[in-house]
Amino acid sequence: MAEILEHTFERITFALPSGPKHVHCWVIEGDRGRMLVDAGMGLPGDDESFRGLEVDAIVLTHMHPDHVGGAQRAAELTGAPVHQLELDYRQCLRVWGSPDWPERIAEWFLSNGVPRKITDELIVSGHAFAPSIRFVRDPQFVAEGNVLDGWEVLWLPGHADGHIALHRGGALVSGDVLLSRISPAVGLYPESRPDPLGDYLRTLERIIELDPRIAYSGHGDPVERPAERARELVAHHRRRLEQTRDALGREPATGYAVSIALFGTWLSPTQQRFAVAETLSHLERLVIEGAVRREKHGRTVSYTGT
Repeated sequence: MAEILEHTFERITFALPSGPKHVHCWVIEGDRGRMLVDAGMGLPGDDESFRGLEVDAIVLTHMHPDHVGGAQRAAELTGAPVHQLELDYRQCLRVWGSPDWPERIAEWFLSNGVPRKITDELIVSGHAFAPSIRFVRDPQFVAEGNVLDGWEVLWLPGHADGHIALHRGGALVSGDVLLSRISPAVGLYPESRPDPLGDYLRTLERIIELDPRIAYSGHGDPVERPAERARELVAHHRRRLEQTRDALGREPATGYAVSIALFGTWLSPTQQRFAVAETLSHLERLVIEGAVRREKHGRTVSYTGT
């Protein structure tokens, strides 16, 4: 469905089978034409929202499947070139374009204490899921500070290493950097930047300094006071850092064990993996801050308080 929110913004919303249950894409006006920001997951039936859509460019905020999965079909149906941060595209290749990614990430989760039953499920589901993510090969690369048809490109890492947003006149088309009702996931994964939570806290401070009047996000309602929301998220992660540190004792504990202490055992296998990744991002930030020590015994990584 498409909804006109302002004369320069059109929202296209797709249903999702899990998570926030929907994702927004945005059609925005520039100086000379229109741009589509993000492309959904590309589920059956999503094509109809792009058929006949007139845009001059497609911009992808980040490589998560609900934002890039429909990019190839969107490009085919609109004829528009796709723009993406180079780092983000390289991670698309490593994740969605690599046949051994499920095994690589499963091995990494094993090293952080995740039971093999959960990682085996990850391998099976990963091989089944990856072919449906139809990202665009060899997009046109953008970088921090570029201007696309009057919109400034901002690199805002944390939720994803290569996450970008577009800013103009106090409006921020923000992807998943800011969400109105939930905290964007900030997880540590293999072959990624080493301190995603540190990245995200710096991103939030940048948004506070930028002080846009509104943020058009990938899920939920637009954020009407982005700087205020950014301050709330900084406080949330500072509390979670304290909880993570308090969950550690004198004996070494894996990221999985700490995630159980923080999130419990009721989660599904998919949710457990997100919980472990989120816990690890907080543990690694604490390591950098000197509050936690990381050790490796054989293939197993563990953490203790200092």
